[in-house]
Amino acid sequence: MTVLNAQDQRALEGGPSFSLRHRLLRALWGITWLLLAAWTPPPLHRWRNLVLRCFGARLHPSARVYGSARIWFPLNLTMAAHAVMGPRVNCYCQGRIDIGEKAIVSQGAHLCAGTHDIADPDFQLVTRPICIGTRAWVAAEAFVGPGVTVGEGAVLGARTVLFKDAEPWGVYVGNPAERLKTREFRSP
Repeated sequence: MTVLNAQDQRALEGGPSFSLRHRLLRALWGITWLLLAAWTPPPLHRWRNLVLRCFGARLHPSARVYGSARIWFPLNLTMAAHAVMGPRVNCYCQGRIDIGEKAIVSQGAHLCAGTHDIADPDFQLVTRPICIGTRAWVAAEAFVGPGVTVGEGAVLGARTVLFKDAEPWGVYVGNPAERLKTREFRSP
């Protein structure tokens, strides 16, 4: 017997994907980020981390999030040591998003952990986790879709669109993303 969580149950009933409480919490989050963090200069990453942690994000103290980043629901965000979420990143974390150690998500990139069921007449929300591996780089304005894992050390070139897993140390470009080559890693 399959047990459904509250979100899946609402989807089956054709109702909203998220409860009123959840939507109010997101509204409070948006106002809080706007007033306390969105305008702050880059060196204040520890302050922004504190604001994110107050709303449930799990961030290593050395993780950095720029003020212009848009984070949909902090409770679904995890960032490891020295991970960076750059300016104007759209972190659409309807589902879980994990960013690994020393991983970089560059300016204007989109991490989208939600989509809609096109077989459903109400287009109900479907969430799938995203995992950005250790030492991976999601370059400027790249898009990572729901359920995708960017392997350790992988690189997504600027404006790359990725809907399938990226292999470790692979270099990907294009729309849809294609593996260009294997990245040679040299330890500093």
